[in-house]
Amino acid sequence: MSKIEVNTVEPQCGTTLTLGASGDTVTIPSGATLSASKVSGVQAVSWQTGSIKTATFTAAAGEGYFCNTSGGAFTVNLPAGSAGAVVAVSDYTRTFQTNNLTVSPNGSEKIGGVAADATLSTEGQTATFVYVDSTEGWINVQETSNSVTGSQFIVATGGTITTSGDFKIHTFTGPGTFCVSQISTVAAENTVSYAVIAGGGAGGSGGNGGGGGGAGGFRENKSPVDTYTASPLEGAADISITATGFPITVGGGGTGVTGSATPGANGVNSVFSSITSAGGGGGGGPPSSGNGDPGGSGGGGGGNTACRTGGSGNTPPVSPPQGQDGGRSSGQPGLNGKGGGGGGAGGAAAQTPVGNNNSAGNGAVGVPTAITGSALSYSGGAGGGSQNGPTSAAGGAASPCGTGGVGATSAPAASPPIDRNAGDGTTNRGGGGGGNTGCSSPAAKAGNGGSGVVIIRYKFQ
Repeated sequence: MSKIEVNTVEPQCGTTLTLGASGDTVTIPSGATLSASKVSGVQAVSWQTGSIKTATFTAAAGEGYFCNTSGGAFTVNLPAGSAGAVVAVSDYTRTFQTNNLTVSPNGSEKIGGVAADATLSTEGQTATFVYVDSTEGWINVQETSNSVTGSQFIVATGGTITTSGDFKIHTFTGPGTFCVSQISTVAAENTVSYAVIAGGGAGGSGGNGGGGGGAGGFRENKSPVDTYTASPLEGAADISITATGFPITVGGGGTGVTGSATPGANGVNSVFSSITSAGGGGGGGPPSSGNGDPGGSGGGGGGNTACRTGGSGNTPPVSPPQGQDGGRSSGQPGLNGKGGGGGGAGGAAAQTPVGNNNSAGNGAVGVPTAITGSALSYSGGAGGGSQNGPTSAAGGAASPCGTGGVGATSAPAASPPIDRNAGDGTTNRGGGGGGNTGCSSPAAKAGNGGSGVVIIRYKFQ
């Protein structure tokens, strides 16, 4: 084996210097420095061992960085790309799996052909990115896996799809399937936001005034990565989706009946994955039992010569509560009582005082959420019916988001009393139907409950 002694030389620009042949030993003289600015057209990496990174920073081409995420996740911003530029990063404390390191391209440039951030989430991970061209951008060329690309987001179909900023929204106004074909590479992004609202109960029917229908159950949960303003009832339960189909059930509202002494029909449940919202309770119809039915929110008691109770809300019980109780009617021996109001997601209906000249019960308010990108109120209770005297108001009248048809108002009273149809709850808002008012004629009709809706929201870019 030959031995070649090499003195320090300064080769001309572009010169290729070959030192020995295969199997030879090359000795660098003491005090000489051997450096390389490029290897096969690619910049060499100079590891910055004296500057361990612990917070978001901007990398320089040709440098490698040890990143300490033990104190929390942060981002490395790549420099503007130029062909052959290289940047490397390494997990200094083996904590990328707990606190991810985000690698962000400059402006609209790409990582692995995707114009989005990349996430390093493997314990002890090291990645070396080389900028190739505007088509693929930065490509990871040295790692246990060469598949590091921009973050992969959820891809799904089903319902009516809209967007709000970086979030996609699927709104189901009828039965369907939320079909997920791809999930995110970031675990937190697979926990979706949702609102599941059941159908509202119908109003009761009766000559003295039927009870208002209770609102459909309201259940909501906000993803940890989401940004909209949720309702006070947010926090139902996390749902982490997988790449499969999720059947969706949207409950219809109870159907209002015509005639006297007939209780309102309950609304129908709405379902998404493990979450079920209960249909609203129907309003009571005198002079039978007259009590409001239980449900997501309870129906109001029917008007009678005796007080009739409102139905229980949050039935079956969940946390946070999906709704509240309905109000009692204002009956008193020898007097024609008025119908009680239906309960709403935002509160219980008032317990009306007894007496012939008192107003029928107002429906309770719903709750607002901006899950669709706009603040709307859902699941308001409906007003009870009144044969004579003041009429009642829908739950929406006192809602923070305006009337919006979240409940229904009973028909105006008249003197002498005449048959009046009550208002319907608004479609796909889960409001109760109003209790009817008037004589015992079959011409008077109680209000229909409003149908429910299922809304699913997730980060898509």
